[in-house]
Amino acid sequence: MLFDRSACTALTGGSVLVGGRWLPSAGERTAVVSASNAVEIVGEVADVTAPEIDACVDAALKASREWKAWPMPARAEALRRWAYQLRENREQLAVLMTREMGKPLRESRGEVDRAYNELQHTATEGTQACGTVLPSLVEGRSVAVHAEPVGVVLGITPWNFPLMSVIRKAAPALLFGNSVIIKPASECPFTAKLACDLALQAGVLPGAISLLTGSGRTVGSVLAMDSRINAISFTGSTEVGRQLYTTVAKRFAKVQLELGGKNALYVHSVRDAGAVVKEITRGALEVSGQRCTSISRLVVEESLADGLVESLAEMWDGLTVGPGDVESSDVGPMVSQEHADLVRSYIRSGVDDGAALACGTESGQGGSFVQPTILDHVGTDMSVAGEEIFGPVLSVIRVDGLEEAMRVVNGTEYGLAASVFTTDRDIAAEFAAEAEVGMVHVNHATASQPHVPFGGRKASGVGPFSIGYTNREFFTQTKTIYWEG
Repeated sequence: MLFDRSACTALTGGSVLVGGRWLPSAGERTAVVSASNAVEIVGEVADVTAPEIDACVDAALKASREWKAWPMPARAEALRRWAYQLRENREQLAVLMTREMGKPLRESRGEVDRAYNELQHTATEGTQACGTVLPSLVEGRSVAVHAEPVGVVLGITPWNFPLMSVIRKAAPALLFGNSVIIKPASECPFTAKLACDLALQAGVLPGAISLLTGSGRTVGSVLAMDSRINAISFTGSTEVGRQLYTTVAKRFAKVQLELGGKNALYVHSVRDAGAVVKEITRGALEVSGQRCTSISRLVVEESLADGLVESLAEMWDGLTVGPGDVESSDVGPMVSQEHADLVRSYIRSGVDDGAALACGTESGQGGSFVQPTILDHVGTDMSVAGEEIFGPVLSVIRVDGLEEAMRVVNGTEYGLAASVFTTDRDIAAEFAAEAEVGMVHVNHATASQPHVPFGGRKASGVGPFSIGYTNREFFTQTKTIYWEG
């Protein structure tokens, strides 16, 4: 795997992007270790200092006044050029992403392609109407409703999609005339740094996009309380999201939270069992199960369960678990050994509570690698049935009929996504109507498209959905103007 470390701005530049310049930080530095190789240091990341945070927000505030004056089509054109930069640097971005967080190279390349598509789609919104004129009830008057930028937006991004999450927050923020500050996850800051650098090369106004590194407890908390930041878009755990929501509510800033999930896939009836097995595998094991939309609960009719679990176990036992930069690896590592240990503890807990190990091992594979694991005969009172594991673990819950299935599907605090496999359209329609989630998938596992709203309910999300036309709800604010004469 070729990688020119010296040519990568993300590894050689400063820790702080302020006013279009990469600057060194005086903060304490921490080594970022490769997920695939615990002895490989990808680079160092700094916990930026309070004065550096202040300077960054000041620069973003100043840039927001100039950036919003650009015509929206001009801002959209900058996003298109940014998309082309991603495509031209596809392999470098993919290799860096895999080195940081471990996902297989084919998935990293796919993430770059998805980021390109979302950027291109967001840019098309730049030619759409961004306001409306309403009829007035008073003769001689008119009413206009404008959608104006909110100002400075903070985007706090997760480690599992280190490029997509940056694009999903920065692109709509910039399109609608805001400046944006990216605070990437400490585990994977370098892909975000390279993405922001490419935005500058594409012609985004210096200062309109900024980046600060550091932990959420220090840097993120300081930024969340800064009154100059008008909106915060956060993707991460429900626990941290709750804390952030409480903090930001005190100053009435806009908040968009994309949080955890405990997504269920219900198998009611099947026409092609082999296709269902492949789709469940994709939904459960992409990014090694480390995504909020992963299928982590298989809710299956008792009459189908034995055959389906046997087929899944046979397929999963044949998968290759290994470093993401090895092309033959089907499943990559966890983001860290600490996270792998947490996933293994859930597997042991499930077995201790009475679940049957259909494939995988209680001890896992060792290090940051966890063997894909299926826990059968899981009870709804077990921790593996209700808590987000964020790893390659599938909990099988057997049911008798749609009514019981819906109780299980809706029986957690989460409400992100749910899937159903059935040959009966009436069952599919009832499932879609009754599922207490933001996204329902019929006869396929969880997925997203670059123009379709994405988000959840309950403890899985707060605020307008991201992606597509709902972006405007969060990244703009409404102003109504009454005219006479």
